[in-house]
Amino acid sequence: MVQRIGVAERRARLALRHRLTADTKADDPAEVARSLLALHGTDPSSVYVGAWARMRDGRVADVERALYEDRSVIRLMGMRRTVFVTSLDVAPVLQAACSRAVAARERRVLLGMLTETGVAADAAGIAAWLAEAEEAALRALKERGEATAAELASDDPRLSTELVMARGKSYEGRQKLASRLLLLLAAEGHVVRGRPRGTWTSHQYRWAPLTDWFPGGLADWDTQEAQLELARRWLRTFGPATADDLRWWTGWTKTQTKRALTELRPVEVDLDGVTGLLLPDDMEETPPPEPWAALLPALDSTPMGWQNRGWFLGDHGPRLFDRNGNIGPSLWWNGRIVGGWAQDSRGEIVCRFLEDVGSDAQSAVRVEAERLAARLGGVRLTARTRGRTWLEDELAG
Repeated sequence: MVQRIGVAERRARLALRHRLTADTKADDPAEVARSLLALHGTDPSSVYVGAWARMRDGRVADVERALYEDRSVIRLMGMRRTVFVTSLDVAPVLQAACSRAVAARERRVLLGMLTETGVAADAAGIAAWLAEAEEAALRALKERGEATAAELASDDPRLSTELVMARGKSYEGRQKLASRLLLLLAAEGHVVRGRPRGTWTSHQYRWAPLTDWFPGGLADWDTQEAQLELARRWLRTFGPATADDLRWWTGWTKTQTKRALTELRPVEVDLDGVTGLLLPDDMEETPPPEPWAALLPALDSTPMGWQNRGWFLGDHGPRLFDRNGNIGPSLWWNGRIVGGWAQDSRGEIVCRFLEDVGSDAQSAVRVEAERLAARLGGVRLTARTRGRTWLEDELAG
């Protein structure tokens, strides 16, 4: 008989495994990243706010130390061509299981762009030209130690070649080769994003050779073995979940997902009429956690961890997600989303509930809001990488 896993059990697992209860908080960002597999990093501030929500006493300096001094975590482009921050033991798995395929697609796209520019007469010539540009970029980066894309573009004429983005579209734009090439080299594991040019909320990074930051580079995994390991780790963190959830989160094809799960051989369970998956040694019931509240940032790894989110999101999706499926800042109470939060023009945190949650939840959310405000220290966060939520629109108007 197929075991049924109810919503209460799924919410309890989420609370404990994602370090959202008082007794599961971590001491450092690497622990947080490892627990979630990765912190969503497209928006730099999400890394900080997401880590703080799961740390006992985190500050800006703690996350910066982990990223740039201890280097216990690394930024990389992984699942779904998205930037993540992950621990050094997980990074090689993500690199082989997801980044490698992303890099192959990026290379094809870049070769197509270079074809349009006419840098060489045929495909072989273009590939050779790109290889020379890569060598020039890595050589210049090695000499500089760290550099921005703009600085690299000034070091070699090839790196300042202008590419046309979204040609013929209303949002057509132009970009120098150095910027696009650094993304490719990062996906291939040759370079790494270093400190931002500005504050911790900045989107403009300096870049460095990966081996300068991590001598020896990342361990080289076989792709299929890495996919199997990633599926195992993902189910431990996000299970029970469906095969479609795993496929969406990783960005794999149906064939890749099926192959990994066939080798992994998870147990099928009933998620209220939907077939879910669990690791065979992970079937025990989870003790109910103590009541908890959390203010999670936009694009947080917890709500973005599943494609099917009804069991913790309810009917609130249209008010919290943008048109591209990216979630804004969310309010949580005991394993479910109950509202959203944003900052007003003065930087004050404003919380809005989408349902009646009672005085205990309101008090707990207020405590978390005060805790986050102290950590932000008046810094205002912006929605640069996604659409704004209804609350952010309301406050902006």
